[in-house]
Amino acid sequence: MSDGHQHNGHESVPGRQRRRFPGISSRAYEHPADRSALVALRKLSGFDTVFKALSGLLPERSLRLLFLSDSVRVSDRQFAHLNDMLRDACYILDLQKVPPMYVNQDPNPNAMCIGLDEPIIVVTTGLVELLDEEEMRAVVGHEVGHALSGHAVYRTILLFLTSLAVRVAWIPLGNVAIMAIVTALREWFRKSELSADRAGLLVGQDLQASMRGLMKIAGGNHLHEMNVDAFLEQAEEYESGGDLRDSVLKILNVLPRTHPFTTVRAAELKKWEASRDFQRIMDGHYPRRNEDGDASVRDSWRESASAYASEVRTSKDPLMKLVNDIAGGAGDLGGRVRRGFGGFTGPKPASDGPPPSGDEPPRDNT
Repeated sequence: MSDGHQHNGHESVPGRQRRRFPGISSRAYEHPADRSALVALRKLSGFDTVFKALSGLLPERSLRLLFLSDSVRVSDRQFAHLNDMLRDACYILDLQKVPPMYVNQDPNPNAMCIGLDEPIIVVTTGLVELLDEEEMRAVVGHEVGHALSGHAVYRTILLFLTSLAVRVAWIPLGNVAIMAIVTALREWFRKSELSADRAGLLVGQDLQASMRGLMKIAGGNHLHEMNVDAFLEQAEEYESGGDLRDSVLKILNVLPRTHPFTTVRAAELKKWEASRDFQRIMDGHYPRRNEDGDASVRDSWRESASAYASEVRTSKDPLMKLVNDIAGGAGDLGGRVRRGFGGFTGPKPASDGPPPSGDEPPRDNT
């Protein structure tokens, strides 16, 4: 916990007491779908060598030079308060090597962690000016979480495959096959953002600050005009509102994105903070990184499948409800689809008598 002393070269930020997580594995906070992909990738022989080579083919080295030459590097002499936050985040998550951090002139609030071998963190001036100290602490923790997990591998593979898709576009079905993989990688990438949000909460240990930061990223620096509870109600309305047409549109809207929608991130983080998993970590019960080599790929994929099944089972989205009903053997499927599309397929003909034997009356799915 932060106590104002130096530990392993990390000078902690003075202030309230925060728990520290010595030797914590990124598996402790990773979303199951993110964790299963990373565990599998780490098991691949020569994984580091191959993807570091791929990284060298991409503009990563150029980006490093660009930020070094045209941004401000965070240190004890420049943006000292960010430097304190960075060192404290690395101390709390026990990341031995503090990654370089840069502030880039850009009015758009943004932050990123790039690099496989030696990750660097970049935050924009728009983000620094938008967030208060505790909100910013969560963002720095988010990026340190990316570094600890090695999430830059997703970015590297995505860039490589996107570039490859353009080159093989002339091959019949070649582009389609690669873009199918890219779509799956984007799904993993979105889940990695949920993982990093959790890491940010472990660093900041202030759920309200994390919520405010996400809300400001969505709505700007007008905190007096916004309300966290109302913001979370938006997430509820987004998930459960509309009919099957809206469900399809939500899928189409999210497919090209590498980040989940902001209200969804807020709702997911709040749900995780209330979970037993979060409480166990805060109590000091979590997997250690020296055990990462023993992690089972099969168990990780099983947990990932279970997480997706749970999402479908508990979701209030109309399409997910329909899928759940189909899995449960619900009757009157055609009627459910018609009602799901809000009459889009046309009105159901009136009946003079009771329903035929075997049909069941409509169930309340609210």
